[in-house]
Parts: sequence; C-alpha cells; structure tokens
Amino acid sequence: MDSVRDPELPGLLLRTERDDLIPLLRALPDEDFTIRTCCPGWTVRHVVAHCATALNRVVEQRYEKGVFTPEANERDIADVAELSHQQVVDALERGMTDAGPVIAEAVHGKLDAVALGEWVHAGDLREALGEPAAYEGAGLPYALRLLASLTRARRTQPLLARLEGHDAPLVLGADSPEPATYTGAATTLIRLIAGRPLTGTRYELTGATEADLIVFT
Repeated sequence: MDSVRDPELPGLLLRTERDDLIPLLRALPDEDFTIRTCCPGWTVRHVVAHCATALNRVVEQRYEKGVFTPEANERDIADVAELSHQQVVDALERGMTDAGPVIAEAVHGKLDAVALGEWVHAGDLREALGEPAAYEGAGLPYALRLLASLTRARRTQPLLARLEGHDAPLVLGADSPEPATYTGAATTLIRLIAGRPLTGTRYELTGATEADLIVFT
C-alpha cells in the first residue's frame, strides 16, 4: 500500500467515520454515556468530549505546543462538562466535518495523527457499546493508508504486515531490508499500534515485540 502522504486523506477518514459514528451516538440513551471504555478512567462521555474538543482545537487552530498532553485533555473535557451529551455530540460532528482542510494544510502533516487517533477512539466507543467490528467499518482502508504514511514519516519500527483479505502487504515504518513481520487481521493490527486490548485475537508477529509497534495510546 502506498505510504506517500495524501493531504486529503485525514479529512476523508474523519468524514467517513462521522457518517458511521454520529448516528450511533445520537441514538444512545443518556445512561450509556456513563459506560466505561478501554481508555483508563474515561467513560463514553469522556471519549466523545475529548474527540470533540481536540478536533475543534484543530478547526480553530488552537493547538499550541503541549495542547494534546494528558493534562490538557482532562482540562478540555472539564471545559465542556456543562454541555448536554447531545451538545457534545454536536461539537464532535462539527469537528469531524471541518477539521480536514486544516489538517491537510498543516506543515509536514504534523496533524495527521489527530485524524487517525480520533478514528481509533471511535473504535473505542463502538467496543464499549458492544458494537461489532469496533475497529473496522468503512473508514478502515483510509485508516490503513494513513497509518502507513504516518509511520513512514515518523520512521517507526519497520514492519511488513500481511493482512487477511488484502492482496498487497502494508509496509509500515522506516525503510529496512529486514522488517519485522505481522500476519493477521487488519483490525488486530490497529489494536496493536494503538495499544488496545488484544483478548480474543490471533496473529503472528516476528522480529518485534507488541510494545515496539505502538504508535500512540
């Protein structure tokens, strides 16, 4: 798969995920926003609030150094504590709609990881809510392309990923004549690179450890 940066790809991923995720969140009863997710200490409400505030910071170009630290994330969540659940969903929908052009124009793709991280968090939400194929959906092909581009730019652990149902391997990370190899489902690879629970998955990994593959948490 091509790892050259496509500046329109992050926005495409976000808009595609918006069309899947927002209707799900709109239909939730209020009590489901208190369900715990795999993100330590965060409920569904917290993850939605984090994603909404992060994306709207991008839209408003308020992303100074250190703005996406754990401490800053908690402050952002607290800032929208007075909003209703559906108002926070409104904010998330705006962010997923409008962030793409700003990410596209960012120098050296420095905001591309925001789009991929938001897509992973959408999977966190679906998993917490008991939805099937949490880290899959219509956005998965775009997420894999963005992952290839992002890891190449960051020169992360070289990895040749042979994905079930894909003819061509996915090449991640720095150039290497002897990359580590992964064989398994694309959704399990997403769990690996995001440090998400692997219970119930099957895969083969040689030449690297699970920790070596984590791009972000």
